[in-house]
Amino acid sequence: MNATGLTAIDLGLRGAASGVFLLIVLVALLRRATGQQALLGIAMCAGGMFYAIATAPNLPKTAWWWVLPILSAQPAVFWLWARAAFDDDFVLRRWHGALWLSIVVFGFAITLAWANWPALAGAGGRVLALATLVLALAAAVQTVKTWRADLVARRRRLRLAMLAINVVLIATVAVAGFAAIPVAVPGAPGSLPTALGLFVVAMLAGICLFSAPAMAVNDATAAIASGEAGRQPPAAGPAAGRVVVDPILLRRLDHLMTVERTYRQEGLAIGALAARLDVPEHRLRQAINEGLGYRNFNAFLNRYRIEDARLALSDVTQREVPVLTIAMDAGFQSIGPFNRAFKAETGMTPTEFRREALSRPDSAELSPPRREIG
Repeated sequence: MNATGLTAIDLGLRGAASGVFLLIVLVALLRRATGQQALLGIAMCAGGMFYAIATAPNLPKTAWWWVLPILSAQPAVFWLWARAAFDDDFVLRRWHGALWLSIVVFGFAITLAWANWPALAGAGGRVLALATLVLALAAAVQTVKTWRADLVARRRRLRLAMLAINVVLIATVAVAGFAAIPVAVPGAPGSLPTALGLFVVAMLAGICLFSAPAMAVNDATAAIASGEAGRQPPAAGPAAGRVVVDPILLRRLDHLMTVERTYRQEGLAIGALAARLDVPEHRLRQAINEGLGYRNFNAFLNRYRIEDARLALSDVTQREVPVLTIAMDAGFQSIGPFNRAFKAETGMTPTEFRREALSRPDSAELSPPRREIG
């Protein structure tokens, strides 16, 4: 096939990818998705659409000087999306926005310096490529780091494929930036692999959005996987589309948690808990997610661990027991995660909670009774 045919295929793939990205953004806006994951997904899709258009072969390049610096920050948006999609405890901070803005400013500096200081601009481009690789690697680490604790079957299936393709695409562009490979040169005839990558990513995003029930993607849309933090209240009745979970399994799980206090086991993983119950791991994941409404195994365990810690902190006979000891006894492996989880649940630090609980006359009755599951 000659160069004209390859260019036509390139343009066709870019046009299709842009159309899908635009459709996802429009659906997200129509559904009024305002969560941080949805907004990052919209930004990611908008960036993909503009990148596909701005770097297309034979397109006038007069707008490069302001388009490409903004698009150079897309890896930061992708990394933040991966954090929001796969870490239920993630919260956007101001420094995340500052990171994105600093990359944009750096990109403008490289663009403006290219005419007068090409060597310096080239070095800056390699620095930007290195930053892209670091962010792509961080997104991949986020996937692996939280994969085992993820209880949402759909999110577990989709995260690896989606991230693998995105990471490969970003890494290809970044490596090409180091070596000046034409595949990454905007508008070059050899940019077909980039167009193909954009098309595959757009198709995956569209499939993930339009194949899921509306209730599951109301705050995800372009973000591909839903990102509500922590536990969602179970929907009532079969009409909600929930899978009916074996009540006997839920009662056995409740016995392990409330009577045997298995949650106190250090480094308890869902595989070990499934072995204790003598059930396949996927059945236990489904029971905790579909039956109890938890999206994350650590959030499930922390419910019991924090309640255990609250009881101990409210006990006047344990007034002198260090907070670290109470945290370790409850199953936490260090004080940092315990403090963060405890404050997220109660709105107070463990020390503040203990001080307030022990200052009340009825401190022995502060802790609520355990609520059984199943």
